[in-house]
Amino acid sequence: MLTEQTITQLRGLRLDGMIQALQDEAVSAAAAALPFEQRLALLVQREVDWRDGKRVQRLLKAARLKVSAACIEDIDWRASRALDRGLITELAGCDWVRRGHNVLITGKTGVGKTWLACALGHQAARSGFTVLYVRAPRLMEELRVAHGDGSFARRLTQLAHVDLLLIDDFAINAPVPGEQNDLLEVLDDRVGSRSTLITSQLPVSAWHGWLADPTLADAILDRIVHSAHRITLKSNKSLRNTEESESA
Repeated sequence: MLTEQTITQLRGLRLDGMIQALQDEAVSAAAAALPFEQRLALLVQREVDWRDGKRVQRLLKAARLKVSAACIEDIDWRASRALDRGLITELAGCDWVRRGHNVLITGKTGVGKTWLACALGHQAARSGFTVLYVRAPRLMEELRVAHGDGSFARRLTQLAHVDLLLIDDFAINAPVPGEQNDLLEVLDDRVGSRSTLITSQLPVSAWHGWLADPTLADAILDRIVHSAHRITLKSNKSLRNTEESESA
């Protein structure tokens, strides 16, 4: 049995995972017959696992995913949705995030764009990457306010350091003057070094026209489309009633 003094000392060293392992009777019984070095290695591994788990929890909380329960393992592979299993499997490995590539998910309302985006964001967080979900209208409004209170540059810096930025509902409203410039600033800080995932009801081919200003549209799309994986979701009916409670 551990003495209270030992537990207090371990807690003071922030070795909570090791405390849990030592207090776990099953682990203690299994380790009893092991040599000292192996018992120590077991305790150290439990501490590492505990810290990894806490880090993932922090990353998922900071991500603010709209569908927090979405995960790759629960994807609905129905043929009618035209999901490429090979591509999704590749994206689940998160090499695209390591390389600073983008993902563009398009499709009609209710086909599961947001759910799939959150599942990929969840997978990235589990792999140790920082993630942030935001709806495009709210991001644009936030940046407009930031211009007014002088925090625009600071907010851009914060966004630039996020490994994976999920922008949901892109091009859902007509662009307000100045939004194209703000979007370009956000994307320019990320191109080639950080990943951006965008969902939209509009097909990628229509984004240039939606952006209205040809010069800015060219610059923005060059930063989005280059090195991007494209997913076009299809469905004969809306999945919105089931995607939050089950899968997308």
